Amino acid sequence: MMFLASCVSKKEHAALQAKHQETQDLLNTATVKLNSCLSDVAAANARVETMKDQLSDLRKANQDLIDTKGDLTILTKKGSENLEKSLESLKERDLKITRLQDALTKKDSVTLAIVTSLKKAVGINDPDIEINVEKGVVFISIADKLLFQTGSYTVTNRAKEVLGKVAKVINSKPDFEAMVESHTDNVPYSRPPLLDNWDLSVKRATSVVRVLESLDVNPQQLIAAGRSHYVPLVENDTAENKAKNRRTRIVVMPKIDQFYEMVETEMKNLSEGK
Repeated sequence: MMFLASCVSKKEHAALQAKHQETQDLLNTATVKLNSCLSDVAAANARVETMKDQLSDLRKANQDLIDTKGDLTILTKKGSENLEKSLESLKERDLKITRLQDALTKKDSVTLAIVTSLKKAVGINDPDIEINVEKGVVFISIADKLLFQTGSYTVTNRAKEVLGKVAKVINSKPDFEAMVESHTDNVPYSRPPLLDNWDLSVKRATSVVRVLESLDVNPQQLIAAGRSHYVPLVENDTAENKAKNRRTRIVVMPKIDQFYEMVETEMKNLSEGK
């Protein structure tokens, strides 16, 4: 009897142990699942908070857009008014530009006529005389050897012949001025009463002016200018280059005061809507 009782107890004990192990396994599995669920919940809560923040940002952005729309309505109205003013300003500017272009075209035509007259009168085959146009201004460049003897400011007879032809063209354009601009090389000059190249260049310019004046050119059209050796065409490093730099230019150009009068007239006409 005691032996049977002992065997039953061991069986029950084994069964209980097996049952206990099974229960422990279930508990462990449930714990793992619970931890996984808790992790998922935490992640979901984090996503919810992120979405709340995004929703708040979207609501703010939406309100900003609503406010901006209202501002844009006001700006659009002002922009339309400013655009109309700008268009009117552009029309006025285009009109002014057109009128000035017409005036410049007329001036260019006169300039071309002067060049043609000079080339016809003076002749274009003389290497010592150059006639060209730069920026709407006529330049007559005469070599030093044609105008003066070395170191002298007395105009030669050959130069007087050329200046006589130039004088006829200047006389035909009373609305233009003629500036006589004399240049020297860089060789120091000092022959009393002249002190240096400044004196020499100015004296040569006034000598040419006096010849033109003697040829009945209106002195109010004449300007005498000396540039000394400070505006050379080439380096003063050879005798040939020095000869090129010793020159006299006669610049035929519209009178400055008349140019300003033209601009003022155009501005006045523009303001009056003419």
